[in-house]
Parts: sequence; C-alpha cells; structure tokens
Amino acid sequence: MLKKLALKLPAFAALALSLAEAAHARSGWDEINMPRGVTAVSQQIYSLHMLGFWVCVAIGVIVFGVMIYSLIVFRHSKGAVPDTTMVHNTKIEVIWTIIPFFILVGLAIPSLRTLVRISNIAGSELTVKVTGYQWGWNYTYLKSGVNVFSKLDPLSNAARQLGSDISPYSVPHYLRNVDHPLVVPVNTKVLLLITSDDVIHSWWVPDLGVKKDAIPGFVNESWFKVDAGKIGLYRGQCTELCGRGHGFMPIVVDVRSKADFAAWLAKQQAAGKAQTAAAAAAPSGTTG
Repeated sequence: MLKKLALKLPAFAALALSLAEAAHARSGWDEINMPRGVTAVSQQIYSLHMLGFWVCVAIGVIVFGVMIYSLIVFRHSKGAVPDTTMVHNTKIEVIWTIIPFFILVGLAIPSLRTLVRISNIAGSELTVKVTGYQWGWNYTYLKSGVNVFSKLDPLSNAARQLGSDISPYSVPHYLRNVDHPLVVPVNTKVLLLITSDDVIHSWWVPDLGVKKDAIPGFVNESWFKVDAGKIGLYRGQCTELCGRGHGFMPIVVDVRSKADFAAWLAKQQAAGKAQTAAAAAAPSGTTG
C-alpha cells in the first residue's frame, strides 16, 4: 500500500501546484489575498503568511490524497474487508508526532524573527502620536507642534445618512476617505505612539503592515517605513468594535516626497501660529 501511495502522491502534488498557479494567475487573486504592502515589514508578513499557506496546502494534499486513495483502492466493491482488530504501530505514531513538531518549529522561527522586527522602534526619524476618539483620529506630530484631526470625509458622511438619496457608488472611496489624512514622508521610519481618548480602537493600514490597538490610558508603539518610490495614498480603518460609529473611522495615510512633506509641515506650522496669534489678539469674554 505504501509503495502505491508513494507513486500516487506526486500526481496529487502536481495537481495542487497547477491549481495554485492557475489561481495566482487570475486577476482577482491579489484582491482576496493578503497584500504585499509597501514596507519591508509588510512584505515580510506577506512572506510568512504565504509560507503558512503553502504548508497547509502540502498537509491538505497529503491528508486528502491518502483519504481519496484509500476510498478508491480499498472500497467494498473490490472485496476490501475492514480490520476489526486493534492495530498499534509505534513507529507510525512516532512519525506523525515528530513531523508536526518540526512543522511548528519551522513556522515559529520566521514568526519570531518577524515579531522582533515589528517591535524594533530604534532609529525612528519622525514621531506621531495617534489618538483614537469617537469617531476619528487625532495625529500629533511631536517636536513640530502640528496637530491634525482626521474624520470621515463630508461626501461619505452625507451619503451614509438615512434618506440622503445619495448613491454610495457616486462617492469616491465611500466610507474609506477622510477630510485630513496622516501625511508622512517616504523612505522615513515613522514611530507611532497609539492611544485613545475614550474606548478601545485599533489603527490598521494593511499596506503598511501596521495594526495596533488604541487603548485609553495606555500607549502602544508601532512603526513603518514606506519604501522609496511608493508615494501615494494608503487606506485602512478602525478594526476594534468601538460603538455605533465604528464603521465610520477610516484611515488614510498620504505618503509624500521628503521635500513635499517638509513644505506641508511648514505650512501647517505657519497656520497653527496664525491661529494662536488670532486667539491671543481676540478680546476675552466678560462674565456677569
């Protein structure tokens, strides 16, 4: 039986591989699979994900191959007689205990390497405090005095209202756009200090490989560094059920060149100083 099975398994493996290649060739594969992302960490997470996926495929091919082979070869119509005695094979039991052990160790090593890399915040070049609130995000650029509140964009907010008669299909990036994105420079290690003002939220942008809970009274740390040449908009959302407005807390990260980011930051600083000066110059109210 084992010799016949050994001859059959390569055929099952070849069939599984051809099906996987055909699925990968489809245009919709990337839409249903984990994104590769635009950071070294997100790509490492993707590689780890695919390693686990192919290990599961291999296990499935072997297990279902043995099952299908047994059903076909040892069926009743061919005169197969079930064994009614208790059969114990120490060698086989040792083998099917050792193999999963090595599979788990083989997956644990790259997983630990990825976790260590995700936790390494050393060498950060820009620090942003991210504060979740019902229902949006507040980005504070430490050491620069720039403070940005980000919430659902007005078009999406209008379309989501009951009786608005606005088709969601007419709104670009419906429920995935914001009024003020998080602006960061490309090829720069950005440290995120993530917390919350009220309940637990979760800041998640798949293309950056970042998902971290925002917990009131506690500061979580995460970071990302967008690869050079990957300027653009990257979208995410709150992934912690935080109340009735949970579905209306999108995240947009606007990655710009370093020169464009410096110009944007200077503009925000000038606007902040102007607002502070105007507030200081305004006459104070009187109480009676």
